[in-house]
Amino acid sequence: MVKWRECAAAGCLKGVGLFFINSMEAKKIRKKFLKFFEERGHAVVPSSSLIPDDPSVLLTTAGMQQFKPYYTGEADPIKDFGSKSTVSIQKSFRTSDIDAVGDETHLTFFEMLGNFSFGGYFKEEAITLAHEFITKEMGLPISYVTIFEGSDSVPKDEESRRIWQSLGVKDIREEGVEDVFWGPTGSSGPCGPTTEIYCKNMAGQDVEIWNCVFNQFFFPGSREELLRGESGKKLEPLATPGVDTGMGLERLAMISQGTKNIFETDLFTPTVSLFGVSTPEWSKRIIADHARGIVFLVADGVHPSNKNQGYILRRLMRRTIPHLEEHQYFEVAQPGRPLPVDKSLEDVANVVIDQYAKVDQYHFLLERREEILAVIREESYKFAKIYDNGKKILEKLIVGARGNNTYKLTGRDIFSLVSTYGFSIEWVKDIAKVEAIDLDLSGFEIAFREHQDISRAGVGKKFGGHGLLLDTGELKAGSEEELKIVTRLHTATHLLNAALHKVLGETVEQRGSDITAERTRFDFLFPRKLTNEEIQQVEELVNHAIEKDFPVAFQELSLEEAKKSGALFFYKGHYPERVKVYTVGDDLETFSKELCGGPHVAHTGEIGRLKIVKEESSSAGVRRIRAVVS
Repeated sequence: MVKWRECAAAGCLKGVGLFFINSMEAKKIRKKFLKFFEERGHAVVPSSSLIPDDPSVLLTTAGMQQFKPYYTGEADPIKDFGSKSTVSIQKSFRTSDIDAVGDETHLTFFEMLGNFSFGGYFKEEAITLAHEFITKEMGLPISYVTIFEGSDSVPKDEESRRIWQSLGVKDIREEGVEDVFWGPTGSSGPCGPTTEIYCKNMAGQDVEIWNCVFNQFFFPGSREELLRGESGKKLEPLATPGVDTGMGLERLAMISQGTKNIFETDLFTPTVSLFGVSTPEWSKRIIADHARGIVFLVADGVHPSNKNQGYILRRLMRRTIPHLEEHQYFEVAQPGRPLPVDKSLEDVANVVIDQYAKVDQYHFLLERREEILAVIREESYKFAKIYDNGKKILEKLIVGARGNNTYKLTGRDIFSLVSTYGFSIEWVKDIAKVEAIDLDLSGFEIAFREHQDISRAGVGKKFGGHGLLLDTGELKAGSEEELKIVTRLHTATHLLNAALHKVLGETVEQRGSDITAERTRFDFLFPRKLTNEEIQQVEELVNHAIEKDFPVAFQELSLEEAKKSGALFFYKGHYPERVKVYTVGDDLETFSKELCGGPHVAHTGEIGRLKIVKEESSSAGVRRIRAVVS
């Protein structure tokens, strides 16, 4: 389909008032982007998981994250990809924008189109390729570009200016470190000056659609430390400069499809169109964005919880569910209009799955549909049981705030809604927006910090007032004696994992463990409750391995070699480039082989005897075993 639209960009014919654009479906844009760079020597690399290998970041926020080792020389792109240049469409998620979702531009989940080079080419080729793709392949005019203005430690990027001028781009603007000096992602990494490409959307707004980063340096700290310049850490030249580019699919679709904002593109219309005119646009956008994020987080193995990625998922769900259920709040802002048709989060997620499963990269969503919907269903059920009570409290607080003419909720009231009733803080802000009520957010932060301090004190008391001698997140011990018990339980957990695979088959996948001096808790993916016979078989196998007094040995391997060795590993775990592989067995039998970095006994006979005390559901599709040793 092609469109004519009002002239809003440089390059249109003067006096005509309209210009011709190629309106392209997002599905076609993805294919065109990959094909363009593949034909120019780039290896097509699949998107990595939203759960990154880099333990310094919570979620994958950019396409370059999976390629960091190739910029630093720790990995060989020729060996792994057959080329020094790659192209990908990366699933990405940024938590910094959760509060802002609801306007016309901000997202949590998005797709990042990117081309990368690890010593294969640099500025000349990168800028030329970007210009060719935008102006010739997509048929879009460039509004203007930016270059780095220079700093005390890095000179102005005159080379990029020269290249853009040679391509006929006249509007070249200089910007500083905060805007056009990128990276590093995480706690350290490659970084360098960037050049950005801006185009105009249907509303006549200049929108940054593509950022080309020229990785010339390595910084041994975070981006925040780099910007502050107070850490004493210095930029170090990279031995092999590289290119890292990122272009948001949603923004490119907006420009190509001639829409005023990203939510009018075909990436969002299937979900936005589910709701009637009485639902405000900002609410529709929150639902549409969060539903995508929820589907892809669960598909990548995240389950709702109160920590790490699970906490982000729970926040999204507990903000979205009320938006779907509480339409009367919106009727205050949209009086006299009929209520929209009720939709559950499960309904919206189904639409997202149907939409994205048609894309080559996301066919896997069909296979995981039932798991995704089961997780959503269970969390919705849990939240519904406490939400009704919390909603009544919130309504009373709002009435009280109006009655005493403060029109403000206190920090402690907000904290109670979040901590006691499980409300997402974003949802409280959304309701305050509709009801014209102020929030004491600084008071909320104080109450939250006080709660954290009390919780930490409680942990110290639990372990004899001395804190934790060992706390890896998985293993916790408060004394030397407890450390010995935890070490026995830790090795026993390896045996338990191996035994579950032997009894139940390879459908078993580790989903996490938690080990204290009292017990081990092991979560694993499995679709049903274990029978008594299966539990007995698993227990007997573990105790058989203990009785054999197998030696426990390890060898250090690269992460890639370790995974190829057949060792079990937590597929969402964070592992360094070199890992330890622990083997339990002898010359005649290998009972267990697993990636691990924790403490272990020297021989299985030191463990004692394992007893499974409980087998239960942890969450949808995930089983939990609690066991002790004696």
